[in-house]
Amino acid sequence: MKTETWTQAARHQYELGRLLPLGGSEDGTWITEQAAVRALRGAVTGIPDARLDSVRIGAAPLEPVSEPAVRPPVGALPPGPLRMEAAFTASLGRPLPQTAEQVRSALLRAATEELGLAVVTADLSVTDLDEGPETIVRPPIARKAMRPQREATAGLSSPMTATGPTGTLAGVAAAVPGVARLTTVPGGRPITVKHEGDPPGLRIEVQIAVVPGHHPLEVARAVRAAVAEAAASATPGPVTAAVVITETALRPAGDKRQP
Repeated sequence: MKTETWTQAARHQYELGRLLPLGGSEDGTWITEQAAVRALRGAVTGIPDARLDSVRIGAAPLEPVSEPAVRPPVGALPPGPLRMEAAFTASLGRPLPQTAEQVRSALLRAATEELGLAVVTADLSVTDLDEGPETIVRPPIARKAMRPQREATAGLSSPMTATGPTGTLAGVAAAVPGVARLTTVPGGRPITVKHEGDPPGLRIEVQIAVVPGHHPLEVARAVRAAVAEAAASATPGPVTAAVVITETALRPAGDKRQP
């Protein structure tokens, strides 16, 4: 039974992909590769005769990385430039270089402006060619069903729950505008609170889903500030907070707010 549980957790972790740094070294925020890729698929849907088949995002080789302001989650990439590799299907009805440039521009813009990823290069490959402009059928993007908000308070790893008028750190995080709910991945918790350091302090890690249309980095910054302020009122030591985004979507077209 334990082996089966470990196998399921490992499989799910593989599906989530890498934990990618969002923003800069001071932002203390990461996003799962799966969440980033799902959001990026929406950036290509408006390009005629192109279908995004796969995307991988990782550290850009030979580029310097930065020391994060907070301890990163286990296995997370350090802040630094990122590289994107994308494969897509194109139609023979349009010049391939034109389609490729549109796909590259759309992915880079969405990754940097709409998500907050420091992607500096995008390498593209064509996996298939269709003969006509009407042959590409875009499959609907699957979205996970919204879970009841009560899940947000499960799994706190610290007895500290009285952190202000909302009652718990989970309640504080869930009340931030743009947070759809707190999330849990296998082997993890929606909020992890650890007492550590010298002098003793608190290290908090929050996992969230972001409401579609809200900028994920803006929401994560607000969550970090809210939980850190709430926790600081209950402990005399230093408080650090990190955020992991496991679900998000691009903001609506025409929204020009800056992260």
